[in-house]
Amino acid sequence: MNGTAQQRLGEESITPSPQPRRVLVLGATGYVGGRLVPRLLQAGHDVSVAVRSPEKVRATPWGAEVTVHQVDLDEDPRQHPALGKALEDQDVVYYLVHSMGGGSDFEEQEAQTAERLAAAAREAGVQRIVYLGGLHPEGAELSPHMRSRAAVARILLDSTVDTIAFQAGIIIGSGSASFEMIRHLARTLRLMPAPDWVANRVEPLGIRDVLYYLLAAADVPGSINATLDVGNRQTLTYAQVMKIFAKVAGLAPRHVIALPIPAPTLSGMWVGLVTPLPMSLTIPLVQSLQLDAVAGDRRVDELIPPPASGFLTYEEAVTLALRREREGAVDTTWDADVGPLDQAAASLPNDPQWAGHPVYEDARSVTTTEASAEAVWRVVEGIGGTNGWYSWPLAWRVRGVWDKLVGGAGLNRGRRLPDVLRVGDPVDWWRVVGLEPGRSLTLRAEMKVAGEAWLEFTVRESQQGTELTQRAVFYPTNVRGTLYWYSMAPFHRFIFPTMLERIIHAAAAGAQHDARPPAGQERL
Repeated sequence: MNGTAQQRLGEESITPSPQPRRVLVLGATGYVGGRLVPRLLQAGHDVSVAVRSPEKVRATPWGAEVTVHQVDLDEDPRQHPALGKALEDQDVVYYLVHSMGGGSDFEEQEAQTAERLAAAAREAGVQRIVYLGGLHPEGAELSPHMRSRAAVARILLDSTVDTIAFQAGIIIGSGSASFEMIRHLARTLRLMPAPDWVANRVEPLGIRDVLYYLLAAADVPGSINATLDVGNRQTLTYAQVMKIFAKVAGLAPRHVIALPIPAPTLSGMWVGLVTPLPMSLTIPLVQSLQLDAVAGDRRVDELIPPPASGFLTYEEAVTLALRREREGAVDTTWDADVGPLDQAAASLPNDPQWAGHPVYEDARSVTTTEASAEAVWRVVEGIGGTNGWYSWPLAWRVRGVWDKLVGGAGLNRGRRLPDVLRVGDPVDWWRVVGLEPGRSLTLRAEMKVAGEAWLEFTVRESQQGTELTQRAVFYPTNVRGTLYWYSMAPFHRFIFPTMLERIIHAAAAGAQHDARPPAGQERL
């Protein structure tokens, strides 16, 4: 990767708005909205959000910095004035609400909601509405999902409130439905027989660049009412999109075979079966891929210049999304300091369960009154090497021999010291990657396996006694990794509980030994 690309993957800071505005975001708990709100705040805007469930906003790091309005967009504003009150005194409204479908009348419901919003915005004197729709060829027959988005854009543009309706193709970032579908397909299947839509062209756009346009829309001067196509100036087929993802993710080459079979609904059902995404999402998503999604013009450049560092290429956007996830390692919590635009490529706690890298976890805990936290920690810190793993020694040895035969580290690396650890130390086929003495130990596996694995121990004092928590986390890189986890799951049910019990037993025995008086003083 050249120096220019490295610069683009560096932190893209948020420029303060030259004229801070009062901004209302509808859809603040969604994928794009949840990443836009904190960046609007950083740009200096006075931000309000209108949501159906305020508790979702309160759970975010920025929840205390915004004004929250409880609004149900399905309600008639003439009978329920909540929407009108939320729109009072607002300069700009971001309309980031959209359903993926569900019911034969969802298009009509989407249109009615947009009409209610447009009418209420006009009455409140809102200066601008900003909407994000999908790229599609002009005059083409659209899927219900894309047809609904185009209809919403037209309703807003036909209103008396100035509207900027962006049209984007697939958005690349952890949590984006399109990106997650690509991720899971590429990770699951090395050979992908696919319908003919994989030969269609698309112009992807990294979430960083999507947010750049949305932020800039608030500052476009004057009156404007237009549809603006946005993309990264790189045209790929969907087959290329999946192959490039596999390359960036370090997977073996993926082979995509386009079959002369349209069958969008059947294809959407198949994607739902082989990925964690629900069919209610995969069917409309795949139906929307039946047409090219490439920018038809570049009028947007006349109003909003491209980012100073240039657009992220698809490969760079994937690199950024995966890098942000890897930096989180086991801990995937979102930092309250949202930082630069590039951090939007990472996952958020309120993203759907199917978003992000597939993760399997086995977590267990036990509480004892027979040993102090200090005594339990001594055993935890001495785990591995000659002390062993406190559970099924033969099973560990067999697994170690197998790992050695396939080129892994095996168990015979041992430890640097028998009872003290530091970050970077080997512990058999593990490596210490996290250490808080007396409290927590995180080991990362260096065994040969189709994925990445961690083993974490946490010790703490509670009112009930000393609590020891053990957590095994596994990130499969392909279907072999998933099969590996499920094949090992029956053994985990015996190995991990036994390990906990024997660690506690060893700690209690050690504590009793420490409490004995020195030899010869027993009767004193």
